[in-house]
Amino acid sequence: MTLKAFFRIVICALVLAAGVREVAARPHSAPRHVGIAPEERRAGEEVSPEEVQTSSEEAFFSIRKIDGEVFSRMKGRSYKQGCRLPLGELRYLRVLHHDFEGRILIGEIVCNRLIANDLMEIFRTLYRHAYPICRMVLIDDYEASDRRSMLANNTSAFNYREVRNTGKLSNHSYGMAIDINPLFNPCVIRRKDGSRSVDPPEGRKYADRSRPFAGRIDHDDLCYKEFRNRGFIWGGDWRSLKDYQHFEKK
Repeated sequence: MTLKAFFRIVICALVLAAGVREVAARPHSAPRHVGIAPEERRAGEEVSPEEVQTSSEEAFFSIRKIDGEVFSRMKGRSYKQGCRLPLGELRYLRVLHHDFEGRILIGEIVCNRLIANDLMEIFRTLYRHAYPICRMVLIDDYEASDRRSMLANNTSAFNYREVRNTGKLSNHSYGMAIDINPLFNPCVIRRKDGSRSVDPPEGRKYADRSRPFAGRIDHDDLCYKEFRNRGFIWGGDWRSLKDYQHFEKK
């Protein structure tokens, strides 16, 4: 090998190494979906601030009736056989929200038409204040399992089901209730013997509400204030149990 060829190899190696370091040093950016309309994007996908600005914020916020595509996901899951609520009473919402890493994600939720506008305005406000919501996809992605959805810290509303151990239909069955960041805001029942039950059990460390942490719903929390300003009841104010994730409207 000639000396000239040797130096060419060394220079190429140095250029290649510099390029690798440059790529590694680039900050994370959301994947770009050029030419794809906001309504065609999948819930849970990340959106860059530039995409929001280009398409406009409002293009990512919408309310519509349950169409065939959405119902195919719900049928036999959240909308179970024998569901007494007419499908026409429900609405499908698409929103933007920030997660706990500061990313902008597309969210989706099904609720009763009577609270659809309320939820839309609440989520607009939470988005504009970068309020963290871990995940917001249809509970049908978890086979309508409340437990699996809670473990994923997934925010959801409509699910035709009974209140556990009661035989009574939950307000979620009518799409009139919503659970926000349920892992971080568990349902806590204090027993007469001083012990307590936490649902989901994996959220036990978040049952201590004296400890500050991101996503904790309390009376000073923006999420609490937005729901209460629109007439929702907070489960954290109940006496028999404390359902910190839960908001409902009668």
